Amino acid sequence: MNNARFRHFIAEFTRLSERADGDEKRIHTDGAILLADIVRNDDWLPDEFAKPHPQYYQQYLLYCDPLERFSVVSFVWGPGQKTPVHDHTVWGLLGVMRGAELCQRYDVPTAGTPMRAHPQERLTLYGIDRVSPAVGDIHEVANAYADRLSISIHVYGANIGAVKRHVFDTASGTCKDFVSGYSNTTLPNVWDRSAEVRATL
Repeated sequence: MNNARFRHFIAEFTRLSERADGDEKRIHTDGAILLADIVRNDDWLPDEFAKPHPQYYQQYLLYCDPLERFSVVSFVWGPGQKTPVHDHTVWGLLGVMRGAELCQRYDVPTAGTPMRAHPQERLTLYGIDRVSPAVGDIHEVANAYADRLSISIHVYGANIGAVKRHVFDTASGTCKDFVSGYSNTTLPNVWDRSAEVRATL
């Protein structure tokens, strides 16, 4: 397990958060480069945070910045699994590390009116996508495969599992609040460098 790779990603995203100082465009641009690099190197995600559930997609917290400026999450999709139509209310980046995903975007709704859908997009292996209220924030995401799992790595501009967000009824344009939480109660231990240090003794 290449913990050093994930530690480096966390460190670089922390530095980016400090440099960008809330500049979403810069975070989306520079953060996409960092995310593209880590999803192309599938040697660091622990198996316990890559496990599917037979019924529901899984949202595993991998790291949350101590100041909650960003969080890193693995999404694990069993065959055919998908999200409800939802928003994020903060900036987000997602990159496909295994498999592929389908994304159906929607315009901001007017209550009482059916929501307008955009053409469905397919995000292939190593593809990167962006969300936020500024660039488009409402979508439904699904595993593109009916016979195997897909995994994507997401970075959000908050502790996303604790953010009050919304799910939408596309026929009526109405929404209701939700808080996603996380599928795990423990975090990956990427900080134990004792073996590396002992090797230098």
